[in-house]
Amino acid sequence: MNVCVFCGSGAGKTPVYAEAAKELGSLLSRSQSTLIYGGGNIGLMGIIADQVLSLGGKVVGIIPDFLMKKEVGHTGLTQLEVVGSMHERKRRMADLADVFIALPGGWGTLDELAEILTWKQLGLINASVGILNTHHYFDTLLAQMQTMETEGFLNTKNLRELKIDDNPSSLLIQLGVITV
Repeated sequence: MNVCVFCGSGAGKTPVYAEAAKELGSLLSRSQSTLIYGGGNIGLMGIIADQVLSLGGKVVGIIPDFLMKKEVGHTGLTQLEVVGSMHERKRRMADLADVFIALPGGWGTLDELAEILTWKQLGLINASVGILNTHHYFDTLLAQMQTMETEGFLNTKNLRELKIDDNPSSLLIQLGVITV
């Protein structure tokens, strides 16, 4: 299974985020899933990729050429694809992925999550989408999603399809990546 992970180019202020990324990477490797991600060698992106690789797993990175030129591209991956833009990056990751997971991150992570949720709502993709809510990172975003539903701007069905957990293993089970 190809699991696309959206996550930060930073590691966060507390070690719990890196620990969760490592745990998720270990589980992906053990399940023989391929990690699809943004191709960076920094922050949570680098941490999860390095963890999968250290356990013999496969990692495919998709990175725009301007980020590769800034020397943030991970050159030790199973496969690194350099594309022309951020839009191409998101499209390529979506084309490759069977499942999507958002870990903590900044604007880029939020953008990727919002776009993939929109594509799912519009029927452009049929893949499952999950949020790893490490250290309650996404609580306020999830509250906003509840408000969107309550106020009639988000269909209940679309919100209920989103899988949310603070435990990497439990989330992967919900998404059908691993079985008990």
